[in-house]
Amino acid sequence: MTIREINSDDYDGLMTLYLHLHETDVPDYDTAAKTWEHILADENYHIVVADEGGKIVSSCTVVVVPNLTRGVRPYARVENVVTHADYRGKGLATACLDRAREIAAAAGCYNIALLTGAKDEKTLKFYENAGYKRGEKTGFIIWL
Repeated sequence: MTIREINSDDYDGLMTLYLHLHETDVPDYDTAAKTWEHILADENYHIVVADEGGKIVSSCTVVVVPNLTRGVRPYARVENVVTHADYRGKGLATACLDRAREIAAAAGCYNIALLTGAKDEKTLKFYENAGYKRGEKTGFIIWL
């Protein structure tokens, strides 16, 4: 198993994995090409994957956000944490989150925020076991 950042050849594998998140279909490359190319070119946008023999089986996204407060230290946001159903319970998402933490620390971030829509205690405990603290801040969201 290799934990690494995505590369330009990973579009199909990543999008197939996202079917285990909340997506219902894979957009064709032509439809998503501009966004995909933007992600690949953005030095602050990182998609970490667990790769098993060329198959992407777990992933998370970490975005480093430049900031003018906290001593001009950036912060990071984690989203899209997902593991293929056949590979859950093997520590892969934790390994991806650990790499995301390394990326944020190397960028000098003062914190990492992770929001989840999950309500089940098992998932919430998973995030706590990965080092995220519940109740430190209050999250709000507006769906657009």
